[in-house]
Amino acid sequence: MTTTAQDQERLDAAAVTDALAQGDCGEVHGDAGRRAQYSADASNYRRIPLAVVFPRERRHVLNTLDVCRRLGVPITSRGTGTSTSGQAVGSGVVMDFSRYFNRLLALDPDARTATVQPGIVLDDLQKAAAAHGLLFGADPSTHSRCTLGGMIGNNACGSHSIAWGRTAENVLELEVVTYRGTVLRLGEMTQAEIGEAVAAGGERGELIAALHQLAERNLAALRTELGRFPRQVSGYALEHLLPERRFNLARALVGSEGTLAVILSATVRLVAPPSARALVVLGYPDAIAAADAVPALVKHPLLALEGLDRSLTDIVTRPETRRTIDTLPRTQAWLFAELGGQEDELSRLAEELVAAAGCAGHEIVTDPVRARQLWRIREDGAGLATRTPEGSEAWPGWEDAAVPPEQLGSYLRQFTELLARHRLHGAVYGHFGEGCLHVRVDFDFTTDHGTAVFRTFITEAAELVAAHGGSLSGEHGDGQARSELLPLMYGPEVIALFERFKGIWDPDNGLNPGMIVDPLPLDGNLRISAHRTPLPLATVFPFHADDGDFAKATRRCVGVGKCRTAAPRGGVMCPSYRVTLDEKDSTRGRARVLYEMTQGEVVTDGWRSAEVRDALDLCLSCKGCSADCPVGVDVATYKSEFLHHHYKGRLRPASHYSMGWLPLLSRLAARMPRLVNALTASRLAPAIKRLGGIAAERDVPRFADRTFLTWFRARTPEGDGRRGPVVLWVDSFNNHFTPDVLKAGVAVLEHAGYRVQVPDGTQCCGLTWITTGQLGIARRIAHRTTRALAPATRAGIPVVGLEPSCTAALRSDLPELLDGDTDARGLARSTLTLAELLVHRTPGWRPPRIDARSLSQTHCHQHATSGFTADSALLAAMGVDNSVLDSGCCGLAGNFGFERGHYDVSVAAGEQALLPAVRAAAPDTVVLADGFSCRTQIAQRTDRGGTHLAELIARALPRIHQQTRNPHRD
Repeated sequence: MTTTAQDQERLDAAAVTDALAQGDCGEVHGDAGRRAQYSADASNYRRIPLAVVFPRERRHVLNTLDVCRRLGVPITSRGTGTSTSGQAVGSGVVMDFSRYFNRLLALDPDARTATVQPGIVLDDLQKAAAAHGLLFGADPSTHSRCTLGGMIGNNACGSHSIAWGRTAENVLELEVVTYRGTVLRLGEMTQAEIGEAVAAGGERGELIAALHQLAERNLAALRTELGRFPRQVSGYALEHLLPERRFNLARALVGSEGTLAVILSATVRLVAPPSARALVVLGYPDAIAAADAVPALVKHPLLALEGLDRSLTDIVTRPETRRTIDTLPRTQAWLFAELGGQEDELSRLAEELVAAAGCAGHEIVTDPVRARQLWRIREDGAGLATRTPEGSEAWPGWEDAAVPPEQLGSYLRQFTELLARHRLHGAVYGHFGEGCLHVRVDFDFTTDHGTAVFRTFITEAAELVAAHGGSLSGEHGDGQARSELLPLMYGPEVIALFERFKGIWDPDNGLNPGMIVDPLPLDGNLRISAHRTPLPLATVFPFHADDGDFAKATRRCVGVGKCRTAAPRGGVMCPSYRVTLDEKDSTRGRARVLYEMTQGEVVTDGWRSAEVRDALDLCLSCKGCSADCPVGVDVATYKSEFLHHHYKGRLRPASHYSMGWLPLLSRLAARMPRLVNALTASRLAPAIKRLGGIAAERDVPRFADRTFLTWFRARTPEGDGRRGPVVLWVDSFNNHFTPDVLKAGVAVLEHAGYRVQVPDGTQCCGLTWITTGQLGIARRIAHRTTRALAPATRAGIPVVGLEPSCTAALRSDLPELLDGDTDARGLARSTLTLAELLVHRTPGWRPPRIDARSLSQTHCHQHATSGFTADSALLAAMGVDNSVLDSGCCGLAGNFGFERGHYDVSVAAGEQALLPAVRAAAPDTVVLADGFSCRTQIAQRTDRGGTHLAELIARALPRIHQQTRNPHRD
């Protein structure tokens, strides 16, 4: 019996995992699912690790090194894995510091220093520093999830390095451990301190002696070849070994990409930001013109000078972001120049900057809210750039080059010509003020020819940047992407110095081998390979945006890691990750496992994969990722597709039958609601829940005594109906549980002059079947629904939905399920929220004035499909003082929060923002929550009730407001 390479790899992984587990190394994983999650970072590269370790304590790091050294296994240190160069993936053991080894150890506001563990997220440090009026100067666009250890590894810079320097300039001291287990504390050293260390001997003394000797023998090369301009990040930062730089070993390790030592702690410098800021947006005919303006602009006292090309912003489809972009100066490229100082001097500084800019349009922004909206576009650049405006894939590889700012215009002209010569395209953005450009290029890795073009182009680009006196990397490091090309930038003498430097620190080559020295080929280990054939996986959803290719859909995730933002700010993605802080529960982790499923190498069971099933278990199907992920990864749809195939012909979880079939079961319950309510509240309730796969902690919602449809069909219409008919979508949730919401909708629509109709029979959008992956049934239901509504939608009659999840399903899921069905597309175009109809389609209607304060929870499906803009406008028109929660999912999310095993995560997700805000709201504040799930979570976890927007309006209407009531308050 022969052993395949995959079998041998599994055996090796098992042996390494066992040794690590027995060696007290922290949390250790060697299963296929975990290895799949860590197979890639944000680069073009894919390497399957043998095991993943999450150290909790210092001893776990030391023990992991001891075990790996004994086994001869290399170690790759990893923060959040947002590297675009491939240095955060490895074929040995990946040590992830971000989950546990992430504490703030000390903060001294007087000395303006902080000491941190390497896994701390930058924003967490910034939050702690902000309490003392301080911040950490380097701030890459991934600040919400990148770790200090990763920033030190790559010498990250960010938008404000022009004012506050790179990570290197902000590191004061490092405590590190070598692969051989030597622990050192590093920083500046005087000649006397060097002598004392050498005299003391031991491994520390020998290492310092060797490094000092290396510097003393190569002073000329260190002074002339290295540190020539701020963004020269490629290679090792040996210039910090110079005596005039005080032989600073800490700074010499910054940018070494985990190849020399493992960081145990870092002491960093904090700075005091200016008291006020202004953002000056400068418009130019194109990116080259913007680059030409840089030399004049950098003479001004700037905090940041960032460039953005319209070809990047053209990719944005989300309505709110699109509206922000449309307010920019009407040009093809922009520079975002930030100024800081006293508030009374900013106007003068801004006008002086504009006068020197030679721009074709400008805007001076002093409103912090608008400034944040604009900066968010720039921060999303790494994700947006992964698609061209035509929709094709674009990749890193030449993502990070930098030249002296005075060379930027010339370099960009010739770089643009180089792209055209190879018939390639890429959107340019980046840190123009320091000559650092980011660009992702539409390389074709699916063919041998495309991969050859990639190698040729990257090589010629390296020659071009070297000719302009630049650096292959300006902040992201060399990694596998550029290490091979370093001889084009440095001569043999410097390359030999790098090799000796690595050899002194890591003679066993056990730390991140293949990076910087003895490099791996830049076209090896590619995530996409012409020689690797994905499994033939037929799908129900068409995935048109990805050419009908499920593998291509899953690799839409390029690893920028925005889904790993733990703080619940400004979005929904990803509720379960924010609770568990586990990569497997992030949008990226799920997409990685799904992609590996399509490859069939690590995850080998295709649609039947238990690893994928487990990775998707805590996905709430909230659709937050479809809007918040800058690349539009839609795990909710992937999950529905997977569950459909995974359980095809097999027994499903009980919740798929109880909650997946809830619309049908609700019709049965409507015949005897009081009996059903009595049973679900009786001693039999625990057994009923257990049989239905429902969490024991959850209360089963009570069925209404009378459904909305029964009420509606027995009533006499009111109002004059002068505006014509409107179809009110009767969703199962409100129809059977909270009919007063639909009644309020009728009152509001009739007051606005509409003649309300409801669909014939009992229709359903099929949402519960979609989320549980019962797509065959969902399609049959969708067909019936679109046929029933076709006469109305063909006649141009609007369809108004009051339940956001159902409205979103009509808009997005049904057209996908019924691909090519013109009636389904017509229904999607006709479907509106109540606020959209009243604000955009009902001219002359005046809403009632309501003197009230409200707190609004935007349903996650509404966030993903239509946003809250129309609702905000309507509330403002009514005079309501409304606050919108700036985050997340309620945590219940339809069936998710009711399912057994999900209760704790569901509640914890709600506790991130919604539930504390509701409890803290003043008693007279109206809690607005249009989603049935949101109102249910609020009612079950607080002493407040949620109110639908329709109910709020209806209560203020004549003759109606006394008739509608909030069932949660009753």
